[in-house]
Amino acid sequence: MTAGAGGCRVRVPGSTANLGPGLDVMAAALSLWLELEVTAGEAFAVDTELDVPHDRDNLVVRAFERLAPADGHRFRIVSQIPMSGGLGSSATAIVAGLLAADHLSGTGADIQALATELEGHPDNIAASLRGGIVICEGPRVHRLEPPAWLSALLVVPGDAVLTADARAALPVAVPLADAVFNVASAATLTLGLARGDWSLVAAGLRDRLHQPPRARLYPRSAALLARAGELGALGATISGAGPTVLVWCRGESVGAVRERLVAEVEGWAIVVEAAFASAGAVVEDQALA
Repeated sequence: MTAGAGGCRVRVPGSTANLGPGLDVMAAALSLWLELEVTAGEAFAVDTELDVPHDRDNLVVRAFERLAPADGHRFRIVSQIPMSGGLGSSATAIVAGLLAADHLSGTGADIQALATELEGHPDNIAASLRGGIVICEGPRVHRLEPPAWLSALLVVPGDAVLTADARAALPVAVPLADAVFNVASAATLTLGLARGDWSLVAAGLRDRLHQPPRARLYPRSAALLARAGELGALGATISGAGPTVLVWCRGESVGAVRERLVAEVEGWAIVVEAAFASAGAVVEDQALA
């Protein structure tokens, strides 16, 4: 049977970007998944319970049509990823659509390059494609396996913040001392992840470039960054453009930290456990019935 003759299934992890000091450079895949099923040979349709367009304006379909026409294809989309929390929902949609189109049409496209063009930055894209923890050096991506002891909790506020507003809050220029601080923090975080040293990871989560100027957009999320250590975590970072907070934990402390977080954020956010995902996106044939 020709690959993808009856359609395909794609599974893509969500992601968290910046990881504190690594603005637009560092990201990690998370165990929250978007699942896409594309069935060939049917009338065009988008089936999903998500609050997204059900026509060709759907981001999955728009990405698909960069490589192949969507006519004659039914798209079924299920996602665990909050849509406006800084958890890579747009990146997963783009990656899923491109992978499906490439698999069905056999184009052999450079998915990372195309997806980055559509998304506008490479970090979430690279994490969703490759899994693990990634460092983006222009088009080159360096991957680290998440330490086995590392766990994550997500504090997801009920009120969303537009990515455009978060981008607009960034300063045009930053003091040299702050830039140097972030370089040192990013290097420390990378070394800690590579060595599996939790003390270095905790020391490397600090940021002076993007989180402080965005704090006014989500003050409760920002305040939680400073309190994460008191709650038993290694630290916390704003996930992507926010307002979700990624709380970094050692595995044995997750239960206790979660309990404290639930009490801390009652009334304005929910707490979700989402491990760092080693696996990236996968695509497989869906055989004809």
